[in-house]
Amino acid sequence: MKKRTLGNDKLEVSAIGLGCMGMSFGYGPPGEKSEMIKVIRAAVEQGVTFFDTAEVYGPFANEELVGEALAPFNNDVVIATKFGFKIDRVNMKYGGVNSHPDNIRLVAEESIKRLKVEAIDLFYQHRVDPNVPIEDVAGTVKDLIQEGKVKHFGLSEAGAATIRKAHAVQPVTALQSEYSLWTRQHEIEIIPTIEELGIGLVAYSPLGKGFLTGKMDESTTFADGDIRNLLPRFKQDALAANKVLLEIIERFAKEKNATNAQIALAWVLSQKPWIVPIPGTTKLHRLTENNGAINVTFTDSELAELTEVSEKVKVMGTRYPEAMEKSTGL
Repeated sequence: MKKRTLGNDKLEVSAIGLGCMGMSFGYGPPGEKSEMIKVIRAAVEQGVTFFDTAEVYGPFANEELVGEALAPFNNDVVIATKFGFKIDRVNMKYGGVNSHPDNIRLVAEESIKRLKVEAIDLFYQHRVDPNVPIEDVAGTVKDLIQEGKVKHFGLSEAGAATIRKAHAVQPVTALQSEYSLWTRQHEIEIIPTIEELGIGLVAYSPLGKGFLTGKMDESTTFADGDIRNLLPRFKQDALAANKVLLEIIERFAKEKNATNAQIALAWVLSQKPWIVPIPGTTKLHRLTENNGAINVTFTDSELAELTEVSEKVKVMGTRYPEAMEKSTGL
């Protein structure tokens, strides 16, 4: 596995990371714990050094899983986690944002324990909190870095103005935002901004929440508790219409003797040397398939063609319902 660096302070991670959310949260029933630990440890064996989680995934269950799975490898891996939501610790439910400094500190202390680490490698604000100035958020994380509890500061789904304000207080190592062949809006303002400031991009959902793998069509249904039941792009008519994009990816996959997933990931990797995709999976064979994308390369003309023809596809359906989209802070 090749390595990449995030941010001006050069946080070195594997070129492809592992998003662990789906093992505990978001895509139906959680995976069986021992099996998920096998997948995470297999990722380490395959050279993955970058793992993504958050306190809200579960809540708490995903951090506990990742902490247990990676405990033997703490000195060899980078674990990113997140703060910024209100969590009802009695009913184990979450709702609304909360980046008040006291909550950031509480989350840091608790996450360190669940992850079984001495300090959090990369600590993201999960979503922008309109009620707390971003300067206060950045200042709190700066204090945590000075105290040795956090190593690097990150933002998730933040807009350009927010990124600039935060970065002026505490340098931002990475921005985590959705980026893939069917989610390209960040190319307009966000990617140029972070390139100017020297901030890395961690691309979540680089496989379009599974759609870009080519394993779904208009007859696909999702389990109870699967977030895709709520997303406009996964409604029946959208799944049917968006197959046009899959046909383009499939053509390149055949030409490259690769899979759809590998083409989609290789495209993300080809955009900038400081972009790191974090596909998620609960299956060992998909982990191996995804990591194989590191060996898929494009000529300049091939990359230009894939970028151009995919960009012409008008994707049906927004990525989130309106209320969720507004919460991204863009």
